[in-house]
Amino acid sequence: MKKLLLLVLIVTALVFTGCAKKETQSVNEPQTPAAKSKWVIGMSQCNLGEPWRVQMNADVRLAAEKHPELQVVFKDAQNDTLKQQAQVEEFISAGVDLIIISPKEAAPLTPVVAVAFEKGITVIVLDRRVLGDKYTCFIGADNKKIGKSAGKWIVEKLGGKGKVVELKGLMTTTPGQDRHSGFRDGIKDSGIEIIFEADMKWLEPNARKEMESALARFPQIDLVYAHNDPGAHGAYLAAQAAGREKDIIFVGIDGLPQEGQAYVKQGLMSASFEYPTGGGEAIETAMKLFNGDTIDKEITLKSRVFTKDNVDAGGEWLSE
Repeated sequence: MKKLLLLVLIVTALVFTGCAKKETQSVNEPQTPAAKSKWVIGMSQCNLGEPWRVQMNADVRLAAEKHPELQVVFKDAQNDTLKQQAQVEEFISAGVDLIIISPKEAAPLTPVVAVAFEKGITVIVLDRRVLGDKYTCFIGADNKKIGKSAGKWIVEKLGGKGKVVELKGLMTTTPGQDRHSGFRDGIKDSGIEIIFEADMKWLEPNARKEMESALARFPQIDLVYAHNDPGAHGAYLAAQAAGREKDIIFVGIDGLPQEGQAYVKQGLMSASFEYPTGGGEAIETAMKLFNGDTIDKEITLKSRVFTKDNVDAGGEWLSE
């Protein structure tokens, strides 16, 4: 009986010793991709008031679901730069492994992104740039190229001359600035006249209001170039209310299936230039970084144009 009791005590001691060793090893082992159960990504979206940004988050979520080792924490800055700064600071304090940020504005978000980068947190800047180079990777399409392609398409569509309204995105953002300057390059040396321009801040209600002002002032408007598809749609609704929608061509940027492409199919818009969200590419890039792969500092996404002639076939890629 004593021998049996002694044997039980020895086995119990060995079990507890083994557990203690195992626990010590798991604490001290480096957090390699294979050993780590969760990589935490903080995603700061500048706002969810635009369908395109809702789609970006959906693309990030869909891509992340393919990797059970990833946990993505989403935050909506609600179009508030100070709130977005605070969100990045929260991610830094929480010690997330990687930050994805689509900034509201370049200059105000640059310092806090730099702080994260300097603290050793991987930062992927998505869609809108920050200033300088204190980030890990920027992913986005070429807005100047898209704007220039839109300008050239408009020149050809109008036969080299016409009266055009430009409804601009938020002009403190790099996409707004680039879609404007690229467009002006595209129509340079043509007979296109910009008779009205306004910053509608990417929002459809603002675009509709600005278009109402343009319609009241100008009896002839040949075309509306909006920096996004909600802007073009808002302009169309204003023209429709005034009974002038059939006299005006509407062109926008984004090219979402349920938005720009749908408007083209319905005949509300004549062209929508794609601006890919980059959400899936951001997660792909994050996984490469977690696995120790080398990536490019800049990843430029390809774009297409959708018109009634090609939308059913998947659009036409913009030339290099």
